[in-house]
Amino acid sequence: MTLSIQPTTTLSVEKFLELPETKPASEYFNGQIYQKPMPQGEHSTLQSSLVTAINKIAKPQKIAYAFPELRCTFGGRSIVPDIAVFEWQRIPLLPNGRITNKFEIPPDWIIEILSPEQSPNRVISKITFSIQNGAKLGWLLDSADESIMVFEPNKLPELKEKQDILPVLRVLENWQLTVVDVFNWLSFV
Repeated sequence: MTLSIQPTTTLSVEKFLELPETKPASEYFNGQIYQKPMPQGEHSTLQSSLVTAINKIAKPQKIAYAFPELRCTFGGRSIVPDIAVFEWQRIPLLPNGRITNKFEIPPDWIIEILSPEQSPNRVISKITFSIQNGAKLGWLLDSADESIMVFEPNKLPELKEKQDILPVLRVLENWQLTVVDVFNWLSFV
């Protein structure tokens, strides 16, 4: 379901951020509000497995951290990626060293998991917008055909399948993950 507000004047990102949060989260771009679909089994499994795998490697070394469903507001948009990965030194902190609640920068790595009722073009637009605004990497997972579209700055998108090794952030370069590894998380037998 898409919640789309079309006021007589264009809604600003500041006005959007004053609205109450929705469940599932709503996102703002091009003057409109879009509500994300409610995650289902495959989506939730892939999301939690990826967050856990990334943080297992990156957090102990303090090189990166993966956040599920984190609101990121930048470039006049407010998005909630399925997974937003930030390199450790870019995680916004308060003066006392505690993490801030507001992230007003793009993630270093944006991961989206396509839901059956989502518009692929809208999700791709969110990833490419993030890349254009400083993200270093984007993934779009499609469990229907078990493929992952990879987005990187100054490159055409690349489709990865089966045993293809997936690119990760440079700070995680010693970690290897294939497309099969990712979609094997969906098997519970």
